[in-house]
Amino acid sequence: MSYQALYRKWRPRTFQDVVGQTHITRTLQNAIAQQKFSHAYIFSGPRGTGKTSAAKIFAQTINCEHAPAKEPCNECAACKGILDGSISDVIEIDAASNTSVDDIREIRDKVKYASSVVPYKVYIIDEVHMISVNAFNALLKTLEEPPKHVVFILATTEPHKIPLTILSRCQRFDFKPISNQAIVERMQTIMDAEQLSASKEALDAVALAAEGGMRDALSILDQAVSYSDAAVELEDVLAVTGGVSQQILTDMVQSMYQRDMKQGLTLLDDLIQNGKDPGRFVYDLLYFLRDLLLYKSAPSLENILERAALDDAFKQLAEKVDAGWIQDAIMQLNQCQQEIKWTNNPKVFIEITLITITNRHVEHQAQPADTEAISGLTAKLASLEKELQALKQAPPAQGAPAAAPVRKPQPRASKNQYKIPYERIRQVLQEAQKPPLKEVQSQWATFLNTLKSTNAPAHATIIDSKPAACSEQAVVVAFKYDIHCSLFLDNRELVESVLARTMNKQLTIIPIPIHAWTELREEYIKNQDPSDPQQEQAANPLVDEARKLVGDDLVEIHD
Repeated sequence: MSYQALYRKWRPRTFQDVVGQTHITRTLQNAIAQQKFSHAYIFSGPRGTGKTSAAKIFAQTINCEHAPAKEPCNECAACKGILDGSISDVIEIDAASNTSVDDIREIRDKVKYASSVVPYKVYIIDEVHMISVNAFNALLKTLEEPPKHVVFILATTEPHKIPLTILSRCQRFDFKPISNQAIVERMQTIMDAEQLSASKEALDAVALAAEGGMRDALSILDQAVSYSDAAVELEDVLAVTGGVSQQILTDMVQSMYQRDMKQGLTLLDDLIQNGKDPGRFVYDLLYFLRDLLLYKSAPSLENILERAALDDAFKQLAEKVDAGWIQDAIMQLNQCQQEIKWTNNPKVFIEITLITITNRHVEHQAQPADTEAISGLTAKLASLEKELQALKQAPPAQGAPAAAPVRKPQPRASKNQYKIPYERIRQVLQEAQKPPLKEVQSQWATFLNTLKSTNAPAHATIIDSKPAACSEQAVVVAFKYDIHCSLFLDNRELVESVLARTMNKQLTIIPIPIHAWTELREEYIKNQDPSDPQQEQAANPLVDEARKLVGDDLVEIHD
């Protein structure tokens, strides 16, 4: 077979060809040039990032006839022999199929023999995490004290599975996923050398589908070249990878944001019917939303967009869609991506996710202000201000019936404050009597002890409180601060049930801060009928002085 796949034909032959791993290749080159390289290395990282290729280039460089050098010449007998596998001193072992102790013992027994053709014997063990624990133990002593002519290179995609005793005896290099830009540049170089053409959008789509692996990118590109008639276009790559065009992704996001459930589900059904991969659709939609959010947050960083092309439709969508909606949609799709990995019906999960995103947020659009309504309210407010000013300047004549007292509007509570139920408390004051209050006060200590043994956190919310007024159905309890009232409400049902057991009757507890209770009580007394004997007594100077000295709860008035 004369044809050779692109990823094999264009496998790196020098350190310079290893794309996106400068932090590793530069270190290895300097170590080789200075003759300070180690006896054992671990190359870890995702698939297709150059681990095995770098290992073979390392073996060529240290055995090159022009050594010490920073690159292999690929022309001498040693370099060519290592490339075609004819030199037996460079041994590649697939650990996935050589996992037993006997396989590693065979290596250990042969290590002591000197190399036959080149200066260094190099063992490249691929996917080394696959060998057994006993095999690692057999390799341990050899790694600790190897002969001077031997170098071990252990390649793996899962370094966490390698025992620490092995890791500590090797220099570790972590290969990182290759950036999309680096992959595109390398593919463009290859396409030019092969006298093939591909659009920028097509190469971008290939790089995204490769997920950081150069080998995967070249495999996908090879497929796209075979699929296309002439130049490789975006549609060819989407057909090969099962990806989705940006126009469809734009329409999908727009339909969800505008709450057009029918269009969104129809688009999904068409994609599945046309053979698109459901998992690939979710992946593409996630990256598209990611790009949409980044562009909306920082339009100047357009060079970091990975999935989206900056066309007019994309820019208009970014202006329209809310950033909070995008973030929530990304979270929902991420959860969907995890769930569809373990199901035979991914379409169902995707449909549920699309419906959830569509219904989760109502599109908030600023409604145009009603000019006539605003003008009417402004005029009415001006009229009320004039009436209030006139009343201040001309108070009622002496002897004229006093106007009903204007009740001061209570300040509205903010979101984090306790909203005092003033009207409910005033109703309790109208029905309040002294005997029920005395009964509650006499049982209050017992009630608190019972509550403490029942639920200590609930007891902590009401310990700094005292009954202030009581009717047959409810008791007003004064708390020290607003926050105590709010905390009490979280345990209200439990506290009221314990109080009911203590009092042998059901009472609703109405909390109020002590400062608000003092103001409300004074207002209530002032608004009572002066002819009421109890109010005459309440207005007695001696009674007022007694209240100031010992407090309202300890004062009892008798005829």
